[in-house]
Amino acid sequence: MVAVLVILMGWGWAVAVAAATEVATFAGGCFWCMEAVYDDLPGVIQVTSGFMGGKVPNPRYDDVARQGTGHAEVVQVVFDPDQISYSQLLDLFWRNVDPLDEYGQFCDRGNSYRSEIFVHSPEQQTLAEQSRQVIADYLAAKFHKPVVTAITPASTFYPAEAYHQGYHKTHPLRYRFYRQACGRDQRLQTLWQDFPGYSSSSPAVKSSSPRKASSSISIAPP
Repeated sequence: MVAVLVILMGWGWAVAVAAATEVATFAGGCFWCMEAVYDDLPGVIQVTSGFMGGKVPNPRYDDVARQGTGHAEVVQVVFDPDQISYSQLLDLFWRNVDPLDEYGQFCDRGNSYRSEIFVHSPEQQTLAEQSRQVIADYLAAKFHKPVVTAITPASTFYPAEAYHQGYHKTHPLRYRFYRQACGRDQRLQTLWQDFPGYSSSSPAVKSSSPRKASSSISIAPP
């Protein structure tokens, strides 16, 4: 009986841990670069590169890159909302994408490189829409162009092949060369250098260290 209780208690603990985590999914062009944004942040438990938003089951990278499946390259972020909020993840998302580009992101062209927020709950939908409005107001005032980033209910997530996972760590030189050649950081600086709290000190353009999670929107109007 003691052994059974321990097992049940173990199961209960595992369920409690799982219930305390949430999932966020973002498309921001090359998933190597977006994985680097969220990896190793306090409160982020796992970041996985993959695909979402298409019509073909079990897509492979080559098929997605040929624009034949309808999927976007995404990162799926498992996080502890007691340590980092969804609003903070949204903040980082916007500062690392070009929301004005409807044909891809930076040097990567095609629908699979689109920017998109895939929401997993009505609360995420509300927060994403509120944050997008703040960003739209800022960019409209600066560039007089509309934000084209879609907000879409999450669908099936397909992890990418193993060699794509953690690419910025497993192939740091190739990753840095690609990022520089793609002009990603130069464009990000042009877009966000006047936005409150922007920092280009890191290749991932991470803002200040995450604080304890808050229910408020972390992006403030300029």
